[in-house]
Amino acid sequence: MFKMFDEINGPDGAREILEKTKAEFKMIPNLERTMAGAPALLEAYSTTWNIFKTTTLSEVEQQIVYQTANFENECNYCVPWHTLLSRQAGMSPSDIEALRAGAQLSNQKHEQLRRFAQALIRTKGKVVKADLAAFFDVGYTEQNALEVILGIAIKTMSNYTNSIAGTPLDKEVEKLLWRKPLIG
Repeated sequence: MFKMFDEINGPDGAREILEKTKAEFKMIPNLERTMAGAPALLEAYSTTWNIFKTTTLSEVEQQIVYQTANFENECNYCVPWHTLLSRQAGMSPSDIEALRAGAQLSNQKHEQLRRFAQALIRTKGKVVKADLAAFFDVGYTEQNALEVILGIAIKTMSNYTNSIAGTPLDKEVEKLLWRKPLIG
């Protein structure tokens, strides 16, 4: 439905970002190709993506935040990509599947991170004190809580883009196709 661009036909302000994306990923994912229609969005997404990598959250913890948002926002495009990225980060196959199913993680600290991110999304940031206390009780800090918000903001940009644009899944992750399971 939405036009997709590349490093050659992208609008001013998007071409350079698309070139960098292609250099890093050896391709340009359809998400970035779609976001290029609004260069400011592409720049914000790309910049915050790179900033999130510098947080105190580990790669696995970053993927937990991302995949929780993807699940909650029912992003059929992002879940397959973050399944692949979670594998690359060294997450256990059982925890990857748990995130895809919206189920409990094997590590209690990671499970509390998932629950905190989920609570933030479901309550639109108005978590109850018990949710925050449970997050802190397993060893997370105020800084970590704020970093979770950054991760959710990044996924909000991508999840909402994919939702309105109907972004087609890239061939690189077609085998990881996902649909949100019915949770009874």
